[in-house]
Amino acid sequence: MTDRPTVLVTGGAGYIGSHACRALTAAGYQPVVYDNLSTGHRSFVAGPLVTGDLLDGAALARAFADHKVKAVMHFAAASLVGESMTDPQKYYINNLQGTLSLLQAMRNAGCHRIVFSSTGAVYGNADSKELPEDFPCAPINPYGASKWMIERMLADYRAAYGFGAFCLRYFNASGADPAGGIGELRDNETHLIPRAMMALQGHVDFAVFGDDYDTPDGTAIRDYIHVTDLAAAHVAALKLLEQGHAGGSFNLGTGSGFSVREILGAIRQETGREVPHTVKPRRAGDPTYLVADPSA
Repeated sequence: MTDRPTVLVTGGAGYIGSHACRALTAAGYQPVVYDNLSTGHRSFVAGPLVTGDLLDGAALARAFADHKVKAVMHFAAASLVGESMTDPQKYYINNLQGTLSLLQAMRNAGCHRIVFSSTGAVYGNADSKELPEDFPCAPINPYGASKWMIERMLADYRAAYGFGAFCLRYFNASGADPAGGIGELRDNETHLIPRAMMALQGHVDFAVFGDDYDTPDGTAIRDYIHVTDLAAAHVAALKLLEQGHAGGSFNLGTGSGFSVREILGAIRQETGREVPHTVKPRRAGDPTYLVADPSA
């Protein structure tokens, strides 16, 4: 048995969760992955893996008991904006009900520290403003709404049960571990950068969804942050909880926004090739501009 503090990482077989596990290991923790492997990958898991669903309270209870969990990093969620518009029930069950099940298991096990992977989608359509944490939350899709509800739950758990809970809001994760062993890998790739690179290689058709936004080039603008920076921020939040910090909601971002066309232009500059693409109408639930305020 290891004497390293054990952190249960829900969704730890997924893109961001697997990078967080590597950051935890490097920082002296023992990550234990809890994942139903519906979208995650067993090959991304370097340590202990508990295959289970968040709605399975008995499996969660066993995981907390067997591994003597000291804290939780919570990444497990359904996360596609477009799908949330057509199937909101999936998002409220997976994200909201799943988190309630997790919090109940934490209370039963006497574990009161959690770092929650939230999203900039809680802000909704923020026009062209850089976003501080006190910007009003008004999500415009069920995915963002489910995450905002979880943030509210965690605030109540802080107040009533003494939880230490960080909610880390970020916008567009990008990149991969420099060692190259893990990265973005989805059966149905949806993220802009990998999908554009796949289109460049002739594997998929690429569409720009909306060129009539109120932005300089008409395409939506996002704050792209490297996944290893996200992982490092989650570990830093965990260390603050161990020092007695109560937590709160914080943005993770670069403070710089890039449009879809700017991303395609950067790929063209690096590769010398134009990404083949078509332009389609906006997707329901997609805001115009999501960028963190670096001065907040």
